[in-house]
Amino acid sequence: MSKLLNLYAAKTGLSALVDEAAAGAEIIIAKNGRPLAKLVAFRDAVRRKPGRAKGQVWISDDFDAPLPADLQAAFDGDFD
Repeated sequence: MSKLLNLYAAKTGLSALVDEAAAGAEIIIAKNGRPLAKLVAFRDAVRRKPGRAKGQVWISDDFDAPLPADLQAAFDGDFD
């Protein structure tokens, strides 16, 4: 659920708005009736674990071989 506030109201009640956003609310901040910013809860990025898919991925030996001439021509925009 979104809550729309003008900039002045957001400045005067910022601490309470941050608490609301941290609890899951979405606060839209507007200036002269035009939405400019969104205040939402901060979520930590999930760190990727290197090697997690080891043994599950297969790449063909000819993966980086040149394309057939007709397919390369299509990529180059030559459709004749």
